[in-house]
Amino acid sequence: VAAAVLAPLIAPHNPYDLITVNLLDSNLPPAWMEGGNPRFLLGTDEQGRDVLSALMYGARISLFVGGASVILSVVIGVTLGLVSGYVGGRLDAFLMRVCDVMLSFPPILVALLIDGVGRAIFPDAHEWLAFGVLIFAIALTGWVNYARTVRGSTMVERNKEYVQAARVIGVAPLRIMFKHVLPN
Repeated sequence: VAAAVLAPLIAPHNPYDLITVNLLDSNLPPAWMEGGNPRFLLGTDEQGRDVLSALMYGARISLFVGGASVILSVVIGVTLGLVSGYVGGRLDAFLMRVCDVMLSFPPILVALLIDGVGRAIFPDAHEWLAFGVLIFAIALTGWVNYARTVRGSTMVERNKEYVQAARVIGVAPLRIMFKHVLPN
């Protein structure tokens, strides 16, 4: 994470700066192997770019997409699991069937489907929109595990005395869910 965040400061080369790329440096092995160059610790690719620098800069994008999709998955999953477990009844049954359907498809297939639909709807999308579609596609396949876990815990907590006491004194259901049940 530190190497990714500090890539502009600590990377030996900038892989986006095409002026520094030299085709004569292409396909060099790592520095510790025969024929390696100490300027390129992990070697170079076919175009002469430093592999170590490319890894550092590429990790920035990967960590951002991964972190944002997990945060979105947690928000969706915790919210739906909390509502499903607290309300119960038909809403709970419906949301759990949606979870079952989501679990029956491979996550990569759903992510590719959403990415394909997003690219078809926005063919000239800028890079930030493509990241948004990718984050949404990954998050949409990951929320189910959080929802099931939170639903189970909520079903246990909703019958405890402190929740019943809050109901008796007239606390609103949303406040009970988010201020009493969710922290526990």
